[in-house]
Amino acid sequence: MERAIRLARAFNPHPNPRVGAVVVAPDGAVVGEGAHERPGLPHAEVVALDAAGPAGRGSTVFVTLEPCNDTGRTRPCGKALIDAGVFRVVIG
Repeated sequence: MERAIRLARAFNPHPNPRVGAVVVAPDGAVVGEGAHERPGLPHAEVVALDAAGPAGRGSTVFVTLEPCNDTGRTRPCGKALIDAGVFRVVIG
């Protein structure tokens, strides 16, 4: 979670919130990470899942804000987490 917080602090997507996400494989390896860099770009969870690729299946995702579940300029993060086969989401 500390890494996700550092990622969130690295960008200021005003007026959107700062969000960071880290994808951790079942063996404990970090396989993806990301942050919401600016409005209109993918949210942190999607960036991290894209970086993880297939290694994200069965993973735990640590994210600094509850994943969104609506469609706007970006796809819903909740659906992306489900589609990627994430086992657990930790929000902090």
